[in-house]
Amino acid sequence: MAASPIEPTWTGSGIPTESDKHSLTVGPDPPILLQDHYPIEQMTQRNRERVPERRPRAKGSGAFGYSEATDAASTKAVVFQPGTRTDANAESRSALARLAEEKTALKRVATLVARGSPSEQVFAAVTEEVGRLLSVAMANMCRYEPSNTMTFVATWARGGKGFRLGSRWPLGGQNIATLVFETGRSVRIDNYAGASGPLCVIAQDTGIRSAVGSPIIVEGRLWGMVGAGSSIGQTLPWDSEARLASFTELVAMAIANAESRAELKASRARIITATDQTRRRIERDLHDGTQQQLMSLLLELQSAQATVPSEMEQLRAHHARMEQGLDSVLTGLREISRGIHPAILTNAGLGPALKTLARRSALPVELELRCKRRLPERVEVAAYYVVSEALTNAAKHAHASVVTIDVAEQNAILKLAIRDDGVGGADPSQGTGLAGLADRIEALGGRLKIVSPAKSGTLLSIEIPVEGQSATTFPGP
Repeated sequence: MAASPIEPTWTGSGIPTESDKHSLTVGPDPPILLQDHYPIEQMTQRNRERVPERRPRAKGSGAFGYSEATDAASTKAVVFQPGTRTDANAESRSALARLAEEKTALKRVATLVARGSPSEQVFAAVTEEVGRLLSVAMANMCRYEPSNTMTFVATWARGGKGFRLGSRWPLGGQNIATLVFETGRSVRIDNYAGASGPLCVIAQDTGIRSAVGSPIIVEGRLWGMVGAGSSIGQTLPWDSEARLASFTELVAMAIANAESRAELKASRARIITATDQTRRRIERDLHDGTQQQLMSLLLELQSAQATVPSEMEQLRAHHARMEQGLDSVLTGLREISRGIHPAILTNAGLGPALKTLARRSALPVELELRCKRRLPERVEVAAYYVVSEALTNAAKHAHASVVTIDVAEQNAILKLAIRDDGVGGADPSQGTGLAGLADRIEALGGRLKIVSPAKSGTLLSIEIPVEGQSATTFPGP
């Protein structure tokens, strides 16, 4: 009997099931030819007697439960056609090699997805892996747009000739991208000579003869597709769609992750913007309302004190204490107002605001400003509060003697370095306020790094991208 590879059972992602990865099935013996080459239907009784008789053997004897040759003459007469066990083993080894290659390619893409790599990098990797794995002339990935068009988000071509990255094309006709869009399912065209529509022109010009495409489904909606085109005469293998589906599932995961991160970032940015607007409104209300009322009362009290006769010392002393108390309350209210949202930051910018903050600090501050221009408001507010929190922590917790602050803009990135010579050991999880500031900075696409070894001071390194932020607006107080 001869062993031949069986058709494997495929999973939903296009990978053979575990039980079928090394499976062989035992089929009937290949046709037997006799030495005289007579067709078996026309054999005489004499010729039939030369064929070795197959008899069931005792249990446990023989390779497949059949007896072996009866005599030398009849054994010598048996000749097998091509397609023997050696050929089957070769085909099996080839199939396993293809499976291992596919697994390796999928692992490389899955690693990019797990690392949260940019979508563009994942898209480019997928098209290249698909093109090389299927040995095709070109592989592309497109995103479907609302206006019955599609945009190529990744392209790969073996000869360098194909669709231009970022180009947008109308859908229509009989071609892979349009059929996937209309059906939402995997599609193949074995003869691209009969294809039609704007998309088929370049495909035919590059010599594409057959193609397959698989949809990218992101959270239940059709997002786009991955396609591959071959320039050889024979059609693409029957399992090409299933192999494509393995990659489209990873692409869908990467897209969903990227969209979730973008939505989270946008949500955090909206919360921070709303918080800043609330701070600014409270500061304005305090400045225009409560502070002005207290100032008016203080002026009236000073005016009343001026009318008190000098011999009424007790009353004058009472007025003086009231004036001192009102002035103290007004000063405290101003400090609260500045802490909520400093008006100087809105009116004059980050540089003057940091200088004012340094002058009022309880510790000596060495400030170096190498950023002269106005920055987007959200960037300035985030930088101001980081410096303010760092100065507060250095005075209250670090017991530092001096704080150095360096502010610079380099390659459209605002960089701050804040260092103190205190006790170190700063831990954002212990409620120092740095965790909230890290959220604010990350919402702007920046990062906050804390280096605070025990007894060696603390270094805060902040980077905030300047470009891509909302337009700078500086409403008055």
